[in-house]
Amino acid sequence: MTIDVPRMRARVAELLAAYGIPSAAIGVLHEGELTEFAVGVKNVETREPATTDTVYQCGSMTKTWTALAFLQLVDEGKVDLDEPVRTYLPGFTVADPEASAGVTPRHLLQHTNGIEEAYGDPGEGDDVYARMVENIADAPQVFPLGHTHGYSAALGYAVLARILEVHDGKPWDDVIRRRLFDPMGLTSTNSWHEQVDETRAATGHLIRSLAEGPIVTPVDHLPRAFGPGGTITSTIGEVLAMAHVLLHEGTAPSGKRIVSAGSMAEMTRSRVPIPDPYMFGPEWALGLIVCDWHGETVYATDGSTIGQNARLRLLPDSDTAIAMLTNGGPRESLYHRVFNEILTELGTVTIPDLPAPDPALRLDLSRYEGVYERPGARYEVSAEGGRPYLTLVLDPMRAEFLQQPDRLRYELLPVSETHFLMPPADSSQDTQTVAIYDFAGGAARYLHTNCRVHPRSE
Repeated sequence: MTIDVPRMRARVAELLAAYGIPSAAIGVLHEGELTEFAVGVKNVETREPATTDTVYQCGSMTKTWTALAFLQLVDEGKVDLDEPVRTYLPGFTVADPEASAGVTPRHLLQHTNGIEEAYGDPGEGDDVYARMVENIADAPQVFPLGHTHGYSAALGYAVLARILEVHDGKPWDDVIRRRLFDPMGLTSTNSWHEQVDETRAATGHLIRSLAEGPIVTPVDHLPRAFGPGGTITSTIGEVLAMAHVLLHEGTAPSGKRIVSAGSMAEMTRSRVPIPDPYMFGPEWALGLIVCDWHGETVYATDGSTIGQNARLRLLPDSDTAIAMLTNGGPRESLYHRVFNEILTELGTVTIPDLPAPDPALRLDLSRYEGVYERPGARYEVSAEGGRPYLTLVLDPMRAEFLQQPDRLRYELLPVSETHFLMPPADSSQDTQTVAIYDFAGGAARYLHTNCRVHPRSE
């Protein structure tokens, strides 16, 4: 089956207008055939059209590239996923002695290390990842090593990159180019914003309200500290070249082997549960999210920067990969609608809906009430009239820029004893999902949302 590109192009243009997102590049790799198209403009001020050669920021999709590079080192017999990080970085130390001695590359790949992102300001130089490792000597644990899943936006994959730097004797940006970009023949993919051809780059946009429409982001790139975890830029076609490696046992579209078949199997087979299984998927593998779509296993890798977003889904059972890069959002409902329309045309499995709340549940809300927080994020769970509510406390400067109050209150609709839906406050948002769990001692110890974990503080 083939995709009706003119129809989908018109449909995506209609959806982008409804969501206030300036552009999208969409690509599908189905049974070896590549289809790609772009809709909209790279920048709402210049109105320059987006094309399939437009370069977008991939955000945390970068972590999948980094995982592939690290698995090459495993293939070479230079590292072991279950050997302590200290074996490769002898001075590695954090505040907790157990974590210092016991954290492994597998913990870092699966976001179960629990180390707070307390790496200070490591600068923008080539030594940024060495400095991050040095700066975390006093970093506390968000949770005990291996106790739960809790997303590490920058630190975990920076440590993996530092191991690669030490082994290869090169800065990270040279490592990833030599190990992945050059062997795969990727000429439009880069790991640092200074390498990007600005004439081809999409500009990020934020949405404060649908009435106002998209505005150019005031922060046009992430700090270099996020490099191995979030700063790759690429085109839709080259993202799907990476998808080819993931779908075809480690081989590039040219047939060149990038990672061994054994490491690719380990990448998908080694998994830990995600406390909130509904927003992205129920398990996390080595640099990939594991999804359950109506009983079929699908793999995901996503990313968001400040105004750009990337989504990739891998459907091994139908030899299909589908990706979308945008310069606005993120809106999960947009990606669901676009992907499901295309996948329906192809006759494959589609993305399941979120579960419905269970009105019959009777919860002891006192077990959930409290404050759950990390630096920069505070969630207050309360009860009123027998119903649970979550208040998100925003940084005042962020709230002012977004033209929002600094306290946003949402009702929580129970799906189970630990899982909740959080309906949006207005039409510019989507329903979110929340897990409140681990009732050792009676009261919940953690709140998990958007893959990030927040321990109880009060």
